[in-house]
This record gives sequence, structure tokens and C-alpha cells, in this order.
Amino acid sequence: MRQRRNFSRGLRFTLAAVYTLVFTLLLSGVSLLFRQTLASSLDQQAKEDLNQSWAAVKGYLRFERQRDETGRTTYKQVWIWDAEDTDENGIVASLRSQIYICDEAGKVYEEGSLYQGLTAFSREEVLRIVQKEQTVVRETRDAKGVPYLLRASFIPDENHQRKFFVTIAHPLGESRSLITRFTWLCVGLVPLVIVTGGVMGWIFAGRALTPVLAVAQTAQRISGSNLSLRIKSRGAGDELDYLTDTFNQMIERLEASFNQIRQFSTDVSHELRTPITVVRGQLEVALFQAETVEDYRDAIVNSLADIERLSQIVRALLLLSQAETGQVILQRQQLDLVELVEDIVDQFQIPAEGADLTLTAERKVAQCTGEFDKVQIERMLSNLLSNAIKFTPAGGAVVVSVDRIDADAELVVRDTGLGMAPEHLAHIFDRFYRVQGPSQQASPEKGLGLGLSFVAWIARAHGGTVDVESELGKGTAFRVRLPLIAENPNPIDPASATGEMVKQS
Repeated sequence: MRQRRNFSRGLRFTLAAVYTLVFTLLLSGVSLLFRQTLASSLDQQAKEDLNQSWAAVKGYLRFERQRDETGRTTYKQVWIWDAEDTDENGIVASLRSQIYICDEAGKVYEEGSLYQGLTAFSREEVLRIVQKEQTVVRETRDAKGVPYLLRASFIPDENHQRKFFVTIAHPLGESRSLITRFTWLCVGLVPLVIVTGGVMGWIFAGRALTPVLAVAQTAQRISGSNLSLRIKSRGAGDELDYLTDTFNQMIERLEASFNQIRQFSTDVSHELRTPITVVRGQLEVALFQAETVEDYRDAIVNSLADIERLSQIVRALLLLSQAETGQVILQRQQLDLVELVEDIVDQFQIPAEGADLTLTAERKVAQCTGEFDKVQIERMLSNLLSNAIKFTPAGGAVVVSVDRIDADAELVVRDTGLGMAPEHLAHIFDRFYRVQGPSQQASPEKGLGLGLSFVAWIARAHGGTVDVESELGKGTAFRVRLPLIAENPNPIDPASATGEMVKQS
């Protein structure tokens, strides 16, 4: 029972059932409409034939006055036609078989063979039709149940002194029989067509769902070690191709994320292992070889330095977790970026002088005030300046500028450092991405590759953008544009929050 219920709730069964239901309704509706149209057409044709017969009766039938042997005035119906004309002979014969004639007193003058057995009009109705000169069209049946369409009216004599009741009977048996045969034909064929349509709907629904099943089967084969599977597009450009492309893009993002996680795990294990190993080694050496207080002090100082590096890594990971779970919310306030940039530049003067670099703040506008999170903007500038100082050789220069462009603020950090190859620029803001090459080898301190990702995250959180321009041997420029007025008070999306919240790349 449960298996049958699951089958009836399946997508293929639902599509086939809906298709069959719609097909049934359309076919039944078309059949009923056609039957109604056919019946209306046949009835209209019968009325037109009856009117033509009535016009022919008025053309061929006359009532003549006569006197009998006693001198009383009598009337006689007379049919006037060309007896040598075959067509007229047939017409008159047909009319006389359909006609019924009587006078106001009920005297029957003529009664055709088709009219025999029909009692459509009572004595009172005959008088009313003749006296009030009415025309009545009515349907009736004979003793055998055969339907007839009657037209009753009056025809005066040639002097218009007396009126006679005349009825024309038109048989409807053929038309009604045609409608009945059509009805039974529909009753017999429609179920067969519906069953055939249901089977075809089941087949086509199965074919239509084949790409969906392919997506499901591919999804079942995907694992953390097998993310290279892709579904081939049919090239039809329809909704299924859109689903296939979306699924493939999702797998690409998952593959990239898994690769980043693997790289991140490798980097983190290396970064954590090195300080721990160094601390342990220093403490073991002090334990077995230190002889004086100064020896123990030096070992403790060196261990504390490595422990501080370990703490920085742990704090970075904690901030990363908080960002990814959406726990970091912007605290916006009115902030002058010109003043903030000058403060950050002053703070980095000592590291810049230690690296024999020139660090300056270029003021392009007197003031650039907007709604920003001060802590996050300071962290973003610190990340950019740390990178610029770290990867700029001695004797170089780092310039930070603030400008206002329409309703946006533009921050630019430009250096004359080592620069980056073009193939790195498309990935420089990716999480855990680090440029491999001489620039990194020359760096005295290796980071986790989170700083620039965090810069991009802060820019997006403020509704802005960040771009990079770089050339090997000539330097790099990071350009950040931020709207001065916040459109969304809490724009950080946990799904897009990469959480790269460290001050070093």
C-alpha cells in the first residue's frame, strides 16, 4: 500500500495524470461543442426546409369558392402546377404528403400520409391561430416516437373572405439519428483516445524527466573526493538545460570550496605545527641545557613570541568562524574617511620607516563623510597597508588617497612594490589564496591568505566594490569604492561573509 501511494505521488505520475486530465477535458469539451453545433445546424436546416415548404404550399395551393346543389357556398382546395414538369410533380407530391388542411369548423380538407397519427394542435389552438392570424412552429412525435417539426398558420381563399388552417410536417428522424450516431461514436472513441493519450503522456513524461534523473544520479555519485563530475547539456536552451547549468555551476563552486578548505587545512596545520614545535624545542633546550637565569629568560621570551604568533592564528580562525555564521554586524556611524586615513597612515609610519619606505596620505578632498563601520574600515586599510609595506622593496613608496566621486568615496592604496602576474589578479580576493612566486619568497612573514579576502568582504558589506591593478616590477594599486549613504543597515550576508578578518595577508 505504501509503495502504491509513493508511486501515485511521483512526479512522473503527476505529470502524466495532469496531462491526461487536461486532454480529457479538452477532448470532452470539443466533442460536446461539436455535437451541440451539429444539432443546432441540423435544427436550423430543418426550419429553413420547413419555411421553404410553406412558401411552396402558398405558391401551389388555392381555395376556390363553389356552390353545391342546394345553392350553399362551399370551398375546395386546388393544387395548381404544371403536370408535365417532373420537378413540380415531385414537389407537389412531397408537399401533399406533409400537409394537413382544415377550416375553422374543424372540417378536414386534406391530410397527408406523414401527418397521420399526429395530434399536435387542439381545436382551441386551431381557432386561435386562424382568428389571430398566428404562425406557430412546434416539435411533436407520432405514435412510433418519430420526431416531426410542424409549422401551423393560415391561408385565406382567393377573395380573403375565409381563412383555412394549414400545417406542414417536416420529419426530423434522419437528423436526430445522425446526432445519436455521433454521440455513440464519441462515447466509444473518446475513452480509447483518453487511454491512448494517458499512455503517451506517461511515455513523454518519462522522457522529459530523463535529464532530471541524470542530475539526481550524478548528485548521488558526488563526494568530497569526486567533484569533477559534470552533466552534459542537451543544448535545447530550455528549463532543463538551465537546471543542468545551475547544477554544474554549484558543483564547480563546491569543488573550489573543497580545494580551498584542503589548502586552508594544510596551511593551518603548518602554521600551528611550526610555533608549537619551536616552543617545545626551546623549552626542551632550556630544560636540559640552561644554566643561568638569563638562559631561562631568553627561552621564555622566544617561546612567548611564538605563542603570540599562535594566538594570532587562533584569533584569525575565530573571527573567520564568526563571519561565516553571520555574527559580525556593521556598526555604522558618521565618519570622515579623510581624517581616518590620515590617522591610519600615522600609525603605519614606524613600520614604513623600518622598511625604508615612504608612506604618505594624499588628500584630494577636504572632507569625505559617510556612514561606515569604523572598526571594519580601519581593518581594511590596515590589511592593504600591511600588504603594501610587506611587498614593497626598500626605497619604494606607498601612497594612500581619498577622493569623492558622485555619491561614492574612493580609497586607493598604491605602492611601487613587486607587483603580481595577470593570472593572479582574478583570484587575489579568493579565500585562502596566496600568490606563489618571488614576492612570497621575499616576504619575511608568510600569511594565511585571508587579508585581501577580508578587504573584499568589508567592501561588499558596505555595498561597495574593490578592484586591483598590478604589473610585475612596477607595483600594485587597490581601489575601493564605498557608497556614502547606506542602502541597507545590515548588509552582511552570512553566505557571502568570507570572514577574512586578519590584519595580514
